[in-house]
Amino acid sequence: MLRVGERVRHEIAALLQRGEIIDPLLETVTVTVPEVRMTPDLKLANVYIMPLGGENAEAVASALNAHARFIRGRIAPALDLKYAPQFRFYVDVTFDEYGRIDELLRSDRVQRDLGPRDGEDDEI
Repeated sequence: MLRVGERVRHEIAALLQRGEIIDPLLETVTVTVPEVRMTPDLKLANVYIMPLGGENAEAVASALNAHARFIRGRIAPALDLKYAPQFRFYVDVTFDEYGRIDELLRSDRVQRDLGPRDGEDDEI
């Protein structure tokens, strides 16, 4: 699943880079594909995308979902699988989650708990 997902990710990224999808919104943005998750039967690919700068992310995902059949037709021959997977595009929110977790770890409350306790030596 991981190997096929990575192959799909590369193929979709190359397709987007070549600008083969004719859509006014997609022609104006650069889209990254950080991850593709395949179902165990390899018939469905959940493609996580993020436009550069994060602007209009939902609109870009909707535009890609509208062109999913075209993308499937362009990518399926390169994958050489028994079945061509269906593509569903979602906005990648992991970068936001990383930022939130990093902010929590840097907060005064957590730093206080991570520091040395009263009466304890720093040396071990």
